[in-house]
Amino acid sequence: MTPLVPALTEMIGQIQTILPNFLLVFFRVGAAMAVLPAFGENSIPLRVKLAVGLAFSALVMPSVTDRLSGLEDQYPWALLTETGTGLLLGMGLRLMVFVLQIAGTIAAQAASLSQLFASSGGEPQSAISTLLVWAGLALAVNHGLHVHIAALFIQSYTLLPPGLLMPGAPVAELGVAQVGRCFALAFSLSAPFTVMSLIYNIALGVINRAMPQLMVVFVGAPALTLGGLVLLALMAPLLLAVWVEALSVHFADPLRVAP
Repeated sequence: MTPLVPALTEMIGQIQTILPNFLLVFFRVGAAMAVLPAFGENSIPLRVKLAVGLAFSALVMPSVTDRLSGLEDQYPWALLTETGTGLLLGMGLRLMVFVLQIAGTIAAQAASLSQLFASSGGEPQSAISTLLVWAGLALAVNHGLHVHIAALFIQSYTLLPPGLLMPGAPVAELGVAQVGRCFALAFSLSAPFTVMSLIYNIALGVINRAMPQLMVVFVGAPALTLGGLVLLALMAPLLLAVWVEALSVHFADPLRVAP
């Protein structure tokens, strides 16, 4: 008998010991991976998502192995709960991307740019929304998004122990609170464009009352669009910095309910 056979036998035994825990971690990580910012975008191939999910699972598992013991008797139920927990964590982060989409849509409507070069993909967006989303994702990745995600997965095993399914009432309360913060932050980010549009329309109304013969709409519409583009160039760095800070706060406390 060659030395290879005992080595393979020992390796298979180790794999059989590790595989159940790895699957538990992968079900949580893989469910979140489907909706995570940057890593879960529709433009990323499924094979890449699968490879990234396996990599994150291999990274997280050594830190949480002790928390996975005692689940052998309820293994199928544990797989189900881990999937639900992963979706809960992933959707919380996906809402942070929706913040940029909503803010960009409001800004585009205010600046009369909502239909300019709008995307025709699965999630139609205005040009400003697309710019903010991709710039925000690039900025988040540059600030170590993958490190924060791995830390979030490890932290989640303390906040949401494996094998336990959160009751419906706390999940609903958490979802309502996160959606509310999402819209509040989006409206805050788009406030400069909304104020600019309000001032513009008030001034346009005053000019129209003073000179009814002048077609102020044809004169003022290009000014509004130009003003929106200039304001975007000036405010985009500040808006993205505020969004990155909000993303860091979410990573620090992903289950925060209180405003």
